[in-house]
Amino acid sequence: MALQQTVEQTVAGLGYDLVEIERSAGGLLRVTIDLPWNGLNSGTVAGAPEPFVTVEDCEKVTRQLQFALEVDQVDYKRLEVSSPGIDRPLRHEKDFERFVGEVIDLTLKAPMGAAAGGQVSASRKKFRGTLERAESGGWQIVWSDAPAPKPGQKVSKKREPAPLQALGFALDELRDARLAPIVDFKGRKAKTGGSPD
Repeated sequence: MALQQTVEQTVAGLGYDLVEIERSAGGLLRVTIDLPWNGLNSGTVAGAPEPFVTVEDCEKVTRQLQFALEVDQVDYKRLEVSSPGIDRPLRHEKDFERFVGEVIDLTLKAPMGAAAGGQVSASRKKFRGTLERAESGGWQIVWSDAPAPKPGQKVSKKREPAPLQALGFALDELRDARLAPIVDFKGRKAKTGGSPD
């Protein structure tokens, strides 16, 4: 049985999603797992944080994978099972559906070229912005090229905000896409204009 199939079956059998498998020099086999997502915020209360992979989850998958890989005689020296982390890769359609509204980093396979239409550099391939569903049914990333204010800097309320830009893309045009690793050390979300619940 192939490595990919063995790992997928073992991870799915324990109730997790396989994010990626990576073989490194020195015989390291790295397996990244996540909790399944069913499109309904994994059954959590709306607005509550998503559950995340724990050390105990990784230990459980490691023990089962060690057994399964031995049975299938897969050669490796060291096994590492981990969560996807704050810069989780986005690979499949369901990953993009799950993280609509989140800030992502994406890299195109080819530069924008003439499609940039003078809006951005024709050689640009990397973007950071908010992931959205496009009206056409595909995907788009929306961003502003305005520089972020420095910590403690006061921004005038009269100042015109920089215009938003959008780039539509298909998954096969991407070299890499992942959640932007944004850490909020204060533990509070920025205030939005929505009404309190």
